[in-house]
Amino acid sequence: MLTFRKEERLCSKKLIDNLFSKGKSFYVRPFKVVWIDTQLETPVPAQVLMLVGKRHFKNAVDRNKIKRRIREAYRKKKSLFYDYLSQSGKQCAFVIMLTSAEKISYQETEKKIVLILQRLQSEHEKNSN
Repeated sequence: MLTFRKEERLCSKKLIDNLFSKGKSFYVRPFKVVWIDTQLETPVPAQVLMLVGKRHFKNAVDRNKIKRRIREAYRKKKSLFYDYLSQSGKQCAFVIMLTSAEKISYQETEKKIVLILQRLQSEHEKNSN
């Protein structure tokens, strides 16, 4: 379960456009999360896209390093969120965007990803009621 496969990555341009036009959002500083309940063509319960803007980090090396940290933290912490989605029979697509220009450590990233996944679960529970 501690993998991050191709089918877990959000690649569909239609779905990404739909996500940004109709999705709901929240902030867990320094991240912004945009999410939407949707039916995915894959068996996985969630698809995710990680964005780090060129505006804040000019060098691709820095952007890629931050994205690797986010992916790794997500890969390690996604299991409880996946269990919840599987039990409730839902599927979700979301984007995690870094909104600040400061570099954050891996430990801080991991804490924030846990908070994001908990918040996504509570948002799903609110939506279903």
